[in-house]
Amino acid sequence: MMFRLFGHYVSKLYLLLGVVEFLVMFYSMLAGFYMRFSQGGLHLVETPDTLTYSAAAYATAMTIAMVSVGLYQRGLPFSAGLLVRIALSFLIASVALSAVFYAFPDLVVGRGVVAYAMLFTFVGVLGLRSLFFRVTHSEIQANSVLVLGTGRQAQMINDLEPLQPGFRVVGYVPVNETETNVPRERWIAHDRPLIELVLAHEIDEIVVAPDDRRMRLPVDEILDCKMSGTMVLDLLSFFEKETSRIKLDVLHPSWIFFSDGFRLSGLAQYSKRVLDLLGSITIVALTWPFMGLVALAILVESRGKGPILFHQVRVGLNGRQFQVHKFRSMRTDAEADGVARWATKNDSRITRVGGFIRKTRLDELPQIFNVLIGEMSLVGPRPERPEFVGQLDKEIPFYSERHRVKPGLTGWAQLCYPYGATMEDARNKLEFDLYYVKNASAFLDLIILLETVEVVLWGKGAH
Repeated sequence: MMFRLFGHYVSKLYLLLGVVEFLVMFYSMLAGFYMRFSQGGLHLVETPDTLTYSAAAYATAMTIAMVSVGLYQRGLPFSAGLLVRIALSFLIASVALSAVFYAFPDLVVGRGVVAYAMLFTFVGVLGLRSLFFRVTHSEIQANSVLVLGTGRQAQMINDLEPLQPGFRVVGYVPVNETETNVPRERWIAHDRPLIELVLAHEIDEIVVAPDDRRMRLPVDEILDCKMSGTMVLDLLSFFEKETSRIKLDVLHPSWIFFSDGFRLSGLAQYSKRVLDLLGSITIVALTWPFMGLVALAILVESRGKGPILFHQVRVGLNGRQFQVHKFRSMRTDAEADGVARWATKNDSRITRVGGFIRKTRLDELPQIFNVLIGEMSLVGPRPERPEFVGQLDKEIPFYSERHRVKPGLTGWAQLCYPYGATMEDARNKLEFDLYYVKNASAFLDLIILLETVEVVLWGKGAH
């Protein structure tokens, strides 16, 4: 149930949920207005001309707040945690609305109206979420998939299926009888044309995943299915759609040659830079008091003997090196022997203040100035140290491709993969970085920025 929007795969169900909830919020504001003033005998003709704009501003603020606390992430359970997230989104939206009403006084509708609107919104969203949870946890919404192949590559899909609710494999059609990685009870005999199998099992997608590409595939039958409306994908494209990552185990240059993406148009680069500048200025305006407090805390903890900022050489766009700026979170003798080391979980080199600012991501704030001068972007792969880049480039194929875009303050890998400090972690994070490089756009940047708010609020992935 996924489709591509500006290159990024989006769940149709969650997009529909977002649209319906936006309408609920919009009409909640209208209902709140009539509820607040109905006792005064206000008639429809006396409705302010700006009420529609106020309702749109309210619905927009609520939607952005709900995205930022992770209420539209796939797999979110219907639990007490959902109520906490909804409550937090109301708080964020209230602050945002206060700023909007201050900037545009004509949109002010009064605290009573907003209170009624939030009450109606809470009831409506909770009811919708209850219904949505029932629907999405049935097999009705999962795509029915038929896999061509029973070898190692098909096994990757078999292993992925229990972890991803978005698809259901009906069966695996053997292409080569010697490929037996998938249990035989999941095989479907190719004893009739593929189109008949597709119709009999109501297949939505066919994934072509044989281990040996030289084997003769039923090309005419696959073409018949394609022309009849069934989606046909190779293994890499299937993994990209379902996991939002590019699987390195099966990545080959020809797929990069012929797939869409892996380029930023002039307009996309311009819009990304505008977003970087506007976002950076906004972040500086909102966080300068926190930056001052962090600087003071570091100064007090070190008794005025250590530096407040930490400067380090990193690798940026097209392999160019630059100095990144962060608040110092480690002891001044963290690398006294001159040997570069990855930060690890519960790293003993991290100070008490450093532990807090790392968990809340406050240590990253000085990098805003790297963004302002164009060395970094708000969104992109995290910049790595040259010592590590040289090593990783030798060990991991396609690692240097992550430098095709500017490094970022936050990124797709940081959202999708927990903090890691091993070669395997770097490999897994590269799969998400390559997905971003392939599908980079202002739209994807906005999604990542909003979801980063959730990471900061819930303290995910920081060490």
